[in-house]
Amino acid sequence: MPELPEVETLSRQLQKKICGCVILTSKVYDDKLNGMRNLQGRRILDVERRGKTIAIHLDDGNSILIHLRMTGRLLLQSSSVRPKHGRWRIAMKEGNIFLVDPRRFATVKVEKIKQEKIENDLLTGFDQDIFLENQARRKVNVKVLLMDPKAVAGIGNIYACEILHRTGISPLRQAANLSVKEWKTVFSHAKRILKKGIEKRGTSISDWRDLYGCKGENQNELKAYGREGKCCLMCGGTICRIKQGGRSTFYCPDCQQ
Repeated sequence: MPELPEVETLSRQLQKKICGCVILTSKVYDDKLNGMRNLQGRRILDVERRGKTIAIHLDDGNSILIHLRMTGRLLLQSSSVRPKHGRWRIAMKEGNIFLVDPRRFATVKVEKIKQEKIENDLLTGFDQDIFLENQARRKVNVKVLLMDPKAVAGIGNIYACEILHRTGISPLRQAANLSVKEWKTVFSHAKRILKKGIEKRGTSISDWRDLYGCKGENQNELKAYGREGKCCLMCGGTICRIKQGGRSTFYCPDCQQ
């Protein structure tokens, strides 16, 4: 699933490419997206990431909100020929943006939104004190809390595993048992790991590609995720895989306590 770095990568690429462009036409190829209004003639003013959502702001006060879910991605191409698994398209003089989504879980909607910062986004105004007061005392596993969008925006399975491995904290620990010092260490490492993910244009393990159809490079930076049975690069132990909430968690039981 595309997480904060992947969505931020797309948002930045879109911002450079389509801001100021006029939408010539829009087309829905998938009945699950029916009900989309015609966007012909709308000018694109700005593009931003809101958590895991891409927001394309239009000149009529509405925004196109795209959530990529499991396998969604956006593809820019000069041709208007629908690519495999293409579900939706906006066409501009500068090219065609397709929503490509093999599993058909991604959503697209057009509505008015409040253009304000998301308070629980680690890269755009995260308030540690509010988190410590409202979220850190919850009696859930720390990895589950990191992946809760109401607590922290944009972190999914891959980056949660990496953050906890880098901080030496077991994903099995209850969030309420972490000290303030430990939480601040989590925040510090999380910001660095997410920024590195953006720098590397995301993590391409399966479906993820950027706006131009290219793989990201952050999979080469992973220290825990997908490394079951391999040597822990922090302590020399062995990376294990367990199930949490139906998702695979990768961690080192030797150095993550």
